Amino acid sequence: MDSYDLIIVGGGIGGSALATVAARAGRSVLVLERSEVFEDQVRGEWIAPWGVTEVRRLGLLDLLIGAGGRYLTRHVTYDEARDPAVAEAAALPLNIFAPDVPGPLCLGHPHHCQTLFDEAGRAGATMLRGVVVESLAVGAAPGVIFSVEGRRREARARLLIGADGRNSVVRDACGITLDADRPHHMFGGLLVEGVEGWDEDKQAIGTEGDFAFLVFPQGDGRIRVYGSYSLRDRGRFSGPDGARRFLDSFRARCSPANAHIADGRPAGPLRSYANNDTWTDTPYAAGAVLIGDAAGWNDPIIGLGLSITYRDVRLISNLLAGSEDWSEGLFAPYAEERRERMRRLRFVAKITSTLDAEFGDEARERRRAYFERSMGDPTLGLHAFAVLGGPESAPPETFTPAHRARVLGTESDA
Repeated sequence: MDSYDLIIVGGGIGGSALATVAARAGRSVLVLERSEVFEDQVRGEWIAPWGVTEVRRLGLLDLLIGAGGRYLTRHVTYDEARDPAVAEAAALPLNIFAPDVPGPLCLGHPHHCQTLFDEAGRAGATMLRGVVVESLAVGAAPGVIFSVEGRRREARARLLIGADGRNSVVRDACGITLDADRPHHMFGGLLVEGVEGWDEDKQAIGTEGDFAFLVFPQGDGRIRVYGSYSLRDRGRFSGPDGARRFLDSFRARCSPANAHIADGRPAGPLRSYANNDTWTDTPYAAGAVLIGDAAGWNDPIIGLGLSITYRDVRLISNLLAGSEDWSEGLFAPYAEERRERMRRLRFVAKITSTLDAEFGDEARERRRAYFERSMGDPTLGLHAFAVLGGPESAPPETFTPAHRARVLGTESDA
């Protein structure tokens, strides 16, 4: 039986980032990754400025830049209730949210995963792929029984890390259940290539008709796009021509440059799913701790999955480096910080979904009034500041029913 300081189940971004940091610190680490090859599954590829700061603190930023990570420096909000020229004149510079960070960082997800996976191996972690986890033990003697390359193996560790995503087997072994709110809308994502004419330093969001879009360039004519649409139309882009119909939905009068995206070519699968938040107040148990989506995820409409994960990695790696007592009590500060962080981001996502992913005359008027009132009262946009600058960058009153009522123009939030 092999023994390690850490066994990390899941070798994606969170698992491999933590493995790299821990191995660099001299810990013995085993990473168990199910996939043989990282494939495009429409995962997060945008790191908010506060998330970039987390990457830097982990000592991984130069690695991601060297792998092709690109900064976006401008943000434009388009809308059917807004003239395109007015929207572009009000472009937001993205270098104002975190010290010495030019803006959000974009890097294709499969390449991002592989870059970190390889770096963890170079740092000294034992990295295994094609792993089938057969059973997990938590508590006083954490361990895993697994199969790889047709061989059944067993390993023990001081601590198990669940970095295995939404359907976490580590979470199940811990007996941790996630709370969840109701889905608000459908959300689809697609990688597009051959896009000519879009400014590659500009990200954009917008709403027109019954569709809301998000645009994040990756350079060299490749753009990751996302679209929101009604739950009632969950099958809207199904079928063999679904990706093409999805791209055609990007043609919008409010953003003429979207035509360049619609003229591009699908470069990966179109994945759509219902949008919601999940969370747990206690992302740990005796012998195990959860990070990333395994510990609950934020509604992807505000795009913070990677930033959340990198903060999880930093907090856990700091706790492990600062103590040799890895019992449950060590992780209470992590749970406390994450609880409030996710509460705030859940609050912001609900406002964003109401503003950007509801459709029809009432929703259009709500957005128009919001744009008009924001011109005279910039504090109405503090919830959006929390997306880019981090949930702690906005004052506590931002995350209250009173602020929500002000943003949405309602008398109360009952």
